[in-house]
Amino acid sequence: QALRQISQRTISTASRRQLENRVPEGQKLFQEDNGLPVHLKGGAKDSLLYRTTAGLTMFGTMYALYYLLVSSMPKKPN
Repeated sequence: QALRQISQRTISTASRRQLENRVPEGQKLFQEDNGLPVHLKGGAKDSLLYRTTAGLTMFGTMYALYYLLVSSMPKKPN
């Protein structure tokens, strides 16, 4: 029984140490008035993700428009 109490105590204190409340840090970061839109306030990782998404969207749009143009042309008779 003593072993069970020790193991339960170890598990409960270990999980408490890992789960640190980091919400206030995030609130400070995202509420800071630095002129950046909220989707870029996370730093370089957010910027990279935003630019990648924008680039893929532009590529997909151009690809779709190109194939709409190609599909609308009449086929040449053989």
